[in-house]
Amino acid sequence: MITNLGTSCPSLPSRKGLAILRVSVHHHREMSDDLTEGQSAVIPDGFVINLWQRGFGRTVGPFYSRRDLATNTETMAFRVEDYHANGMNNCHGGMLMSFADMAWGRVISNQREIGWVTVRLVTDFLSGAQMGDWVEGASEIISEIEDVFTVRGRIWCADRTLMTGTAVYKGNRSIRRKAGEREGRG
Repeated sequence: MITNLGTSCPSLPSRKGLAILRVSVHHHREMSDDLTEGQSAVIPDGFVINLWQRGFGRTVGPFYSRRDLATNTETMAFRVEDYHANGMNNCHGGMLMSFADMAWGRVISNQREIGWVTVRLVTDFLSGAQMGDWVEGASEIISEIEDVFTVRGRIWCADRTLMTGTAVYKGNRSIRRKAGEREGRG
């Protein structure tokens, strides 16, 4: 029981302990434009890095994409790194869901040139991703009513399906680009 806050108490850390705690709390993955060894590993043909300038995508990326101009479809991808891992050293399910949200919503940005927010994301986990795996994802629009889109998507690694699902997105603004603008950004 603490009766005097000025006295030392075994249940509270010492000043030295607090300093160590402060250092460990502030020791986190620095944001950097430098790629790790895993991120700079061989990237499959046709994929280019997506240059996120800020926010969540920059924190958990890098992400890559490959566009098929003939069909106007895009596949997004990332390589599983240590900061994506769960306690069993596999890709965390929350990371796969976040990736699914971004990869599946991207079809709206590309095919309708509309920004979007997520209304609903429903997923089924079928397999796990291991450290170093190259994970890909894509989707198709299956319903469009005014500015509400339903998509069906899939996340995979090589020939193994990791996740399937559907999502509902609300279109919220035009992102119409000038000819060549997207290609110039990488």
